[in-house]
Amino acid sequence: MSAPVDAMTTSFRTLTESQWREAKRAHERIIDEWAAPRLARRQRNEKHPVDDFLWQYYPTRPAQLRQWSPGMNTVLENGGELLTQRGFVATSDGVAVSAAELPHQVESARRIGTLLAATRSRPARFGCFGLHEWAMVYGLDQAEVRHRAWPLRLPSADVTAVVGELGLRCTHFDAFRFYTDDARPLNPLQLTRADQVTYEQPGCLHANMDLFKWAWQLFPLASSDLVRATRMLAVDIRTVDMQAAPYDLRALGLEPIKVETSEGRAEFAVRQQEFAARAALLRDELWTLATTIGEQD
Repeated sequence: MSAPVDAMTTSFRTLTESQWREAKRAHERIIDEWAAPRLARRQRNEKHPVDDFLWQYYPTRPAQLRQWSPGMNTVLENGGELLTQRGFVATSDGVAVSAAELPHQVESARRIGTLLAATRSRPARFGCFGLHEWAMVYGLDQAEVRHRAWPLRLPSADVTAVVGELGLRCTHFDAFRFYTDDARPLNPLQLTRADQVTYEQPGCLHANMDLFKWAWQLFPLASSDLVRATRMLAVDIRTVDMQAAPYDLRALGLEPIKVETSEGRAEFAVRQQEFAARAALLRDELWTLATTIGEQD
């Protein structure tokens, strides 16, 4: 018996078998390219402070990310083989992804939609200068820092001086919670998880990286195209994030953005504004999707 596509759907698109198979193959090729360096490093027992972060902080395995979905409101002709994947159902015209098959995602979508709506309602703030990574090593020596395989490019005393001069302005709990004990009291906002909806703002690097987390949580109702777009943004942000950090990552080809200088802060602010503009479009798309899912009965 064919299952109906979601009642809240207002428009449909249909992909022919050749169209969806090519989209699926293209997605798998991209994920394989992303995963290859990670898998090779694991064989050599090597770490990478940028790429590893994306796989670990947003826990995904290559095999998971390789799964493909067209997202909601898309019917796939002759797509019966996809019925083994979660969320896919048979319809009168082919195969589609249905929120009715993923009731747990309806509640997640409501929570995500609330956070995204609150975030996009606020003006973007660009004055943090990426000092969250500095706050994560504040008062520590080289042997104590998280990425201890990579040298700090400034002495610990200089890190302390820069943080003291520029100040901390973090609005994102998942960055703040990694601050050192000495750095945490220096932030004007003593953030908790419960504050996330209250303080999240669209200029924040971490809030914009988190769009990948929200897209992945809504997969397969979120399309693989949207998942990849949010992850590509997260990769670019994390790269700049670590360029602005007090680590010396030139061995990885990452030239530092020296936010301890006025020139470095100006460069960082420009990049932050560019990321915010990219994120705004993706946040709007995610919010629309989350709202649609959340309205399912």
